[in-house]
Amino acid sequence: MSKEPATVILKSGKDQSPKRYHPWIFSGAIKKIKGSPAEGELVRVINNKDEFLGIGHYQPGSIAVRIVRFEDIIPDEAFWKKRIQDAFHLRASLGFTSSSETTVYRLVHAEGDLLPGLIMDYYNGIVVMQAHSVGMYLIKEIFVEALKEIYGDQLIAVFDKSSNTLPHKSDIKKENEFLFGKAEPQIVKEYGNSFYIDWEKGQKTGFFIDQRENRKLLGEFSRDKKVLNMFGYTGGFSIYALQGGAKEVVTVDSSKTAIDQTIQNVLLNYPKNVNHTSFAVDAFKYMDDMESDFDIIILDPPAFAKHHNVLPNALQGYKRLNAKAIEKVKKNGVLFTYSCSQVVSKENFKKSVFAAAASTGRNVRILYQLSQPADHPVNIYHPESEYLKGLVIQVF
Repeated sequence: MSKEPATVILKSGKDQSPKRYHPWIFSGAIKKIKGSPAEGELVRVINNKDEFLGIGHYQPGSIAVRIVRFEDIIPDEAFWKKRIQDAFHLRASLGFTSSSETTVYRLVHAEGDLLPGLIMDYYNGIVVMQAHSVGMYLIKEIFVEALKEIYGDQLIAVFDKSSNTLPHKSDIKKENEFLFGKAEPQIVKEYGNSFYIDWEKGQKTGFFIDQRENRKLLGEFSRDKKVLNMFGYTGGFSIYALQGGAKEVVTVDSSKTAIDQTIQNVLLNYPKNVNHTSFAVDAFKYMDDMESDFDIIILDPPAFAKHHNVLPNALQGYKRLNAKAIEKVKKNGVLFTYSCSQVVSKENFKKSVFAAAASTGRNVRILYQLSQPADHPVNIYHPESEYLKGLVIQVF
């Protein structure tokens, strides 16, 4: 018989956030804890009037509880499997699970799929899982069984890549590993483009799936244009620019490994291509030295801020980066610029780009305001799950 969960009691006035169904309880909101919960255990959350607020995974740290259920019922195996099934059915309704043109998609988007702390990406039969909480990591075998039931013979393997995403204070020390099956790095399709995915060595789960629709939009702008893809990683935007008929594409990333994969992806799609070049150099140095002859520049840097205490420095970083690109792009040129920092709001990002534009003295107008695609759903009660912000601006 399982023991009763510990109870987390909130301070007076600190219950408004969970009453609005926000799934995070911060450590500063906690008055006391009845019991001694281990990291990853389920706890009940109540206010100081003994009113029930939610059940969630406990962890020491700033986010002390991630609420997984707002009903006073302890989640069982059927509950967790139903959440995975619901996430799959959403992707099926969007056409991802039956497309031959796109064989990669996000299957579970944490809070957006009511599974706080859990990410799952699907790569043509392989599911790569990342647990951002010990609670989700401890029930990973339930998720594997759910995936086997959902996909049947289509499921080749499940790879756990949680070693770098589990909280740093966690006592769990582990290596990334296959939880089911085995597989070599895969080639996947995205709108008909081919990409080589190495989930073991690549960043995140191996590919930035969230930029799919934004890459497609870039392709529509690229015909007969000279395109610069900064922070290019494995060349996603570059492939779409080539597909769109760009006359020349340059990919820049500080990582030689990423550039090697970019070259591999270009050859995979365009084995006789002669209008793509790449450089493994620092982005700012490259822009300092480059000619002002690019029609389109893409800025998709890694997250400049992962915590609020570094937000001011991050906003200055976005301003500096965008100012350099606005200075350098050709007259009537276009800039695709992004932030994937969760703590940077859409408004703050837009203000940084505004400040960058103003500092250059050039005229700038916004053509598109971009976000993440539908397989990265945003929980309306958890605005932080809308982490990707983008602007397409014309400089003239």
